Amino acid sequence: MDRKRVAHTTVAGVPVAISSEADLAAILVEDAKLNRDGDLASAQTMLSCNGQSLSLFAKDRAFAQAIERADLVHADGQFIVWMSRLFGKAAVPERTATTDLIHAAAQAAADNGLSFYLLGSGEDVNRDCAAELTRRYPGLRIAGRRNGYFADEDVDAIVADINASGADFLWVGLGKPKEQIFAEHQKANLNCAWIVSCGGCFHFVVGDYARAPEWMQRSGMEWLHRLMSRPKQLLGRYLYTVPHAIGLVLWHGLTSKSRERAQG
Repeated sequence: MDRKRVAHTTVAGVPVAISSEADLAAILVEDAKLNRDGDLASAQTMLSCNGQSLSLFAKDRAFAQAIERADLVHADGQFIVWMSRLFGKAAVPERTATTDLIHAAAQAAADNGLSFYLLGSGEDVNRDCAAELTRRYPGLRIAGRRNGYFADEDVDAIVADINASGADFLWVGLGKPKEQIFAEHQKANLNCAWIVSCGGCFHFVVGDYARAPEWMQRSGMEWLHRLMSRPKQLLGRYLYTVPHAIGLVLWHGLTSKSRERAQG
């Protein structure tokens, strides 16, 4: 994995890019242009990191390998930004929420004649997301789309459809860890410039899921807003992943500082 272009710090063993939303959008555009000129060897993976990611990284080997081999892992949660400042060797400048990044990337793609392929969510949400993105960002081309309900035997046909579409960016919203593992397994087979994991982004674009108020986003409490909005779907996950992620960060951070003191 080559991370020379984007510096990364480490949070609980997970590499996190020291980058802003504007940086990420610029990288997407730059590489799409390189890819169209035939200057990229294969698709690259841009994966996100939040508390759930830290938890899965520690217990799911396939997910951990996808993160370790990713070309860029960005801080999707404010908690990750804070922990990079507290325990990292370098600080992440800002949270780059995928729910915001998809809009920044859509505007950049529209401005540069680039295209999306949307893979994930149910058929209605996927269709409506494509329509909403093209409505908001005139000039953005949705090269293709496919809902996220498919069997393993369908993957080859889906990859062929993505390649045939000529899409510059593939947005994969299959949920963790499925979308990260899909991206890792298929990047060598795909011709797009970037595969971007995006979780429930399509639902946010169409308005199925509401964003938290700005003050909750800034204070790192958006997870609580999501929990209150969808308790049946999220309560079980958060009861495990939130304390697990906090414990992992504290353990990694404190043991790292102890080693540094011992070596000093």
